[in-house]
Amino acid sequence: MTRETMMMDDTALDAVCRQALRDEAAAVVSYAERPGDALVRAVRLIHESTGPLVVAGIGKSGHVAGKISSTFRSIGKTSIFLHAAEASHGDLGLVARDSVVLVLSNSGETTELSDLLHYCREHGNPIIALTGREDSTLAHAAEVTLAFGQVVEVCPNGLAPTTSTTLSLAIGDALAVGVTHLLGTAPEDFRRHHPGGKLGAMLLTVGDLMHRDAALPVVAPETDMSEAVVIMSEKSLGVAIVAEDARVRGIITDGDMRRHAQELWSMKAGDIATPDPVTVTPEILVSDALKLMTERKITACIVCEPAGQLAGLLHMHDILRAGVV
Repeated sequence: MTRETMMMDDTALDAVCRQALRDEAAAVVSYAERPGDALVRAVRLIHESTGPLVVAGIGKSGHVAGKISSTFRSIGKTSIFLHAAEASHGDLGLVARDSVVLVLSNSGETTELSDLLHYCREHGNPIIALTGREDSTLAHAAEVTLAFGQVVEVCPNGLAPTTSTTLSLAIGDALAVGVTHLLGTAPEDFRRHHPGGKLGAMLLTVGDLMHRDAALPVVAPETDMSEAVVIMSEKSLGVAIVAEDARVRGIITDGDMRRHAQELWSMKAGDIATPDPVTVTPEILVSDALKLMTERKITACIVCEPAGQLAGLLHMHDILRAGVV
């Protein structure tokens, strides 16, 4: 690089960055349009294997390999990242008898791969090569080769792995998407593998958050309102559920009590309850329940089993605490 290029103005710098994005995107599109069945064969090989998928690499390819392995774990396919250099120092034990080994190397000639390739050949572990060269040592050792060809790195010096690592990452994602379809991975499966963070929150079901059993402010239709108010206060959910034989007859809110303030203490719970309240089932996503509650402008929603029996109560405060927004 010359001093002049380092002094470029913001407009020129912005153009350089955007062109890098275009060039990397073009490389991905170019690979996607190549004919051949290697992707399908690789996906089926991974899906049909019973052992953990081992994803191996070194250097920048190693970082990408770690991410690919993590993605497979998140969709329910057991996967392990293997640092190629550590394979020769005991980590070959990570390769199970029925494992498929996905190996990343742009050149396909990385010397640290030799022991891993020899081990796989000796023990019959199929290799999927993700490489830039289909005539490389790695490609020749593989059962399936995903070769993206010689690409121009968007690094100004053409040296730092940029375009090649983007291609490897995108191809790894494509493999994971294909395996996801074959596994039939559903949102609830994702939730099991992502119990924390935003993703976990968005995949919570109503049954995960609802109050139930003794925590519910349940009163019978003939309960005096003086007693119903005490129960509402004890449970601290701002409402009372009017139910009979596990069937919901209505809901009492602060608004219902204000409307009957003058005669409230002489009335029964069933007299002032709002009949046919909004209800949801335990199986639906909390995010869907939140949308319904927002549309109906309510802060608490009764939860009923599909057959109609009372199951619980979902409160807006619990939704917010869980991070579902």
